[in-house]
Amino acid sequence: MPQSTSPQSQPHSPTAALANLGLVLPSAPKPVASYVPCVRTGNLLIVSGQLPFRDGKLLATGLVPDPVTIECGQEAARQCILNGLAVVAAECGGSLDCVARIVRLGVFVASCNGFTEQPKVANGASDLLQQIFGESGRHARAAVGTNALPLGASVEIEMMVELRDRVGAR
Repeated sequence: MPQSTSPQSQPHSPTAALANLGLVLPSAPKPVASYVPCVRTGNLLIVSGQLPFRDGKLLATGLVPDPVTIECGQEAARQCILNGLAVVAAECGGSLDCVARIVRLGVFVASCNGFTEQPKVANGASDLLQQIFGESGRHARAAVGTNALPLGASVEIEMMVELRDRVGAR
């Protein structure tokens, strides 16, 4: 059974991992309704649901797997994660070095009736987090199908992150 304590070391920094993957965090997205981007309680940061916006446009709209393929859904999930990590970095003064571990993801996939492969779409997000954070990126997860998401997005992801002590404390 997994331990509830945070991994104490990471094999590499998240910043270096992003660079090695050729990825750059976008600016933290602004909320599209009446909510805040994140809420901190103790060392937990709960990040509001992120849509797959890239350069101001949704990467994928519509239902998975038709018209949006599972592979396109995975790419949208990766973009949701980058947007969520941008919120985390903004909360922590511009760095992801504040992250002790990724605790949980809630992945919502706009799905056609009868589609049951939401976990495959969610793997796009989970795999990226493990590439960025190593063992600290392994997390609990729910992958849920729904008939529609805000603005017609194909994927939305919320996340819970454990922060290191006293980093970005308010």
